[in-house]
Amino acid sequence: MSRRILWLAVLVGLLACGGIVAYTTLNRPKLEPASLGGPFALTDMNGRSVTQASLLGKPTAIFFGFTYCPEVCPTTLTELTAAMKALGKDADRLNVVFVSLDPERDTPERMRLYLGNFDRRIVGYTGTPETVAAAARAYRVYYRKVPLDGGDYTVDHSSAVYLFDRKGRFVAPIGYGEAHERVVEALRNLARTG
Repeated sequence: MSRRILWLAVLVGLLACGGIVAYTTLNRPKLEPASLGGPFALTDMNGRSVTQASLLGKPTAIFFGFTYCPEVCPTTLTELTAAMKALGKDADRLNVVFVSLDPERDTPERMRLYLGNFDRRIVGYTGTPETVAAAARAYRVYYRKVPLDGGDYTVDHSSAVYLFDRKGRFVAPIGYGEAHERVVEALRNLARTG
């Protein structure tokens, strides 16, 4: 009789454990991917007001930096220029945007002059310190003003290019220093499917 009770207790225990596992699995909160992007109100390099709605309808590659950047920004913009050349007409299907994190120095005119060194389809956005900070928060971009000797400063900042589809949904990042072939492939896929 004690063997039957033991087997019955084991069976009841297994059923109880199975029920607990099923309950916790079915009632586990679903994790949503982090949102990236969102509302902003800036000024383009031609002095026109732009918002996140200005980018809808075409896939977008967006990069945050500043025109006085000694390495990351010119390297990234040179890579984007080379990738856009490799894409040919597919590059016309994209918005490619450079957003300044240094609005004190990066006026629309300064942005226009600086971006004249890269592909003509790359547009620059700037704004006030407050509107730039709001855009950086929406896109989860890190940046910090770093004082230099002599009263000057630089800006430490995130270095990824963020890709969005034509509806403004985040697709993927392109990391700083990625292989040229990977950048071209990511932009081509974005242009063709975005």
